[in-house]
This record gives sequence, structure tokens and C-alpha cells, in this order.
Amino acid sequence: MKGTSHLLVGGVAGLVTSNVLQTDPLTTGILIISGGIAGLVPDIDVDGTLSNKITNSHKFLQTLAYIIGVIIMAYSFMTGSDSEKWNGIGAGVGIILIASFITRRHMLLVSGLGVVAAGLFLDENWLFLSGIYITVASIVPHRSYTHSILGVIFFGVIASQLETSVGVNGLYWACLAGYVSHLVGDMKFLPVNKRGIKLFLPFSTKDF
Repeated sequence: MKGTSHLLVGGVAGLVTSNVLQTDPLTTGILIISGGIAGLVPDIDVDGTLSNKITNSHKFLQTLAYIIGVIIMAYSFMTGSDSEKWNGIGAGVGIILIASFITRRHMLLVSGLGVVAAGLFLDENWLFLSGIYITVASIVPHRSYTHSILGVIFFGVIASQLETSVGVNGLYWACLAGYVSHLVGDMKFLPVNKRGIKLFLPFSTKDF
């Protein structure tokens, strides 16, 4: 499936989650957006659709890193203690500075490491785990671990920690449903897919 399709199906997964949980309009919107984003996440791996769209443009990836840096600074300033604010701002500035000099090939890896550092500085488990996810995804082949049950479990932990941190009811289920929808969309039973996914890595390399 193409990236647009994964985004739409993930958004629908978020909408279904909101309907099941009978959420208010604001939460419904958050769950739809979260499901759509989660539906794209597995393709952050090397040669994945999302990764390619990012790394094909060095300027775009630099801009993404800048945005991540600014978000980390703003988040730490608004939610952190005195020391956490300065640590978060320092991490954000560090990401921005590194992004200014790093080559395109290693940009995703460096961004992941930067998010790991930010998670440690801010003591936010979901951010730390997201950094690990990005870092691992930057070095593994496409449709491998990010498209496996192991990837689902790891992302589920991230989503759970994120829901606990921001306090949005249903965020975990919307993100998980969006992520799983991506894997289903890439399976071989759909005629649009020439190859499937290795669902049971590292225990089996069989395509599904």
C-alpha cells in the first residue's frame, strides 16, 4: 500500500476507536490524527516509504530535525522542572546544531539518538522509547522488524507510555490500531502487494 493509503486507513482506525470509546469531539480528532500518524510509522525503516520521502530531500530532513528540536524545547519549557527545562532546551538546541552539519545518509540515525537523549533529559519514557525505535529503524532493512509482531509490541509500549503522559483516553488503542492497520495493509493476501511482511522475526523469515 502507498503512504497515503496507510495514512487514511490509520485515520479510520482512530475513528473506529473513538466511536467504540464514545469520546468527545476534541478527543475524537486527536485519535483520528494519532491513528493516521501511527499508520505511517512502520515505514520509517530503511528504504521504507516514509523514510525515503524524508531522506530523498536533505533539506526536508533537516527541517524535520529542526522541528523536532523546537518541539522538544517547547515541551520541556512548558512541562519540565527548572533543571528539566534547561536540559530539554539543551537537547533541542543540540539536535538543531547536529542537523545543520550531518549528512543525509545518517540524518535519521542522528535524529533517533537525539530523541533518545531528549527522553532521558526530560524523563519521558515514551520519548526515550521513540528514539530507540527511530534509531533501530534507521539501520534495519525495510519490512523487517518494524513490520513484525515484535515491532507492534514495542510500539504498543510507546503508545501506552504516551497515553499515560498526556492523559488522552483511547490514545493507546488508536495508535496501536493504526500501526496494526499498516501491517495488515502490507500483507501478501492483498493483490497490490508483491511481497508480504516477516511477521514473526527474528524467529521466522516467512512472508505473510
